[in-house]
Amino acid sequence: EVQLVESGGGLVQPGGSLRLSCAASGFVLSDYWMYWVRQAPGKGLELVAYITGTGPATDYAGSVKGRFTISRDNAKNTMYLQMNSLKPEDTAVYYCVRDLHMRTMTAAYRGQGTQVTVSS
Repeated sequence: EVQLVESGGGLVQPGGSLRLSCAASGFVLSDYWMYWVRQAPGKGLELVAYITGTGPATDYAGSVKGRFTISRDNAKNTMYLQMNSLKPEDTAVYYCVRDLHMRTMTAAYRGQGTQVTVSS
């Protein structure tokens, strides 16, 4: 059974940092493209970053480029999102997903999400 479990969210002041984790089970993380997406209050899902299976290559939304870093630890079958220089507009529920259909922003597998709140 495929499972994705996010952790690491919390309340942080503007300019602070957080590292989100996504523990995967039921499949090998490095065999798939994996994504971090977020949903701010009252808004739709937004793609934050992705990491490819092979390579791997990474890419980011323009709003987070240079501040966020996506990575994975194959031995732990875990993906990470290091978030630095956080801004209030980064406040959202963050999800790790697999098999994302980017045009519709729907995914075959999604974790339960972790809340990130950036506020002074």
